[in-house]
Amino acid sequence: MRRVQAEELSSRLGLGGLALDPDPDGAPSALRTALVAWAAVSEAATHHLVVQDDVTAPPELLGLVAASAARFPDDALIFYTNWHARNGAASRLAALAGAGWVRAVPEEFAPTLAICLPTGRAEDFRHFARGSSERHDDEVMAAFLRKVGRAGLLAVPNVVEHIGTSSINGHASQGIRRAACPVGAADARPLLGHGWVLEELDWLPYMRYGEGYLRPAGQENAAEPLRHTRWADALPGTGLTEGQLRDIAQRNCPTDMADAVGSAYGAAFAAELWIHCLLLGRQAEDAARRHSARTGTRPEAGPAAVRLRDAALSTVGLAGLPPERRPDVLPAHAELLTAYAWSAVRCGSLLLDPAAAPRA
Repeated sequence: MRRVQAEELSSRLGLGGLALDPDPDGAPSALRTALVAWAAVSEAATHHLVVQDDVTAPPELLGLVAASAARFPDDALIFYTNWHARNGAASRLAALAGAGWVRAVPEEFAPTLAICLPTGRAEDFRHFARGSSERHDDEVMAAFLRKVGRAGLLAVPNVVEHIGTSSINGHASQGIRRAACPVGAADARPLLGHGWVLEELDWLPYMRYGEGYLRPAGQENAAEPLRHTRWADALPGTGLTEGQLRDIAQRNCPTDMADAVGSAYGAAFAAELWIHCLLLGRQAEDAARRHSARTGTRPEAGPAAVRLRDAALSTVGLAGLPPERRPDVLPAHAELLTAYAWSAVRCGSLLLDPAAAPRA
């Protein structure tokens, strides 16, 4: 089944062939097959793209990748970001800030569903990964990029989408896994070609399994870099207080929408999602202001950028739900979650305004 799917994808996109598992009867390992794929580098190529079989992508994918590689010839370029990962939250933040690319979170797995490396870097990765007992190619890729000291660049507009829920590496328990910022190729092209790069993330709000968390700046250097810290516990490092956030929520969170979200998914989730999106809006606005101060230009505000922002918030509520709740989300509820998220994001600037200073 997956081979037929892979053959169809390769033929439709013009990918140039399949990498088959050299030991199909062995223990499941994405890395084993990935090493075959990374070895299939054309002699004349400057870059090498590897696409996994459980995705869909538009016919324009190769053209978008080639143009992106020409723009960023020395970077690992990642064209899919999981909607409930830290990197997914980074992509949403970047989309709201008007960026086209964002530097990946170093300590998290590097999404490998569609990733392009310079050919020399691809060869280095093969040597690095050869003999590894790890079966997760995305974890090994992240470790490799940490070793070379340069995390991958995430394409904020995602034209590659994950399909299905099965997983060679045992991630089926995570349920439906989709792109964080899904858009079409026409909208992605100008953003990938000319959009600015958000290099420094500072602290990053994200959600998992119905609860809000916050990644402190420099988390990759912590003793436990993959530790998840609840947002209230991490606030002291941001200059914000829980009282400040609760006060803004009390004054600005739309009661009717909060009640509707709470009725469908629980009051606790409704509260967590609004606070998460408030923090997300604050960080996106701060990143946009810093970009403008540095360059003297405003972030992209054209129709493609507007649709990208809408796409980013169309997935934040769905991705924030526990996996078992996601399949039951009706279109009307998805629209509700998106509107509710926007109501919080638009209040993010209040956390940058002196009038919203923490209460004593």
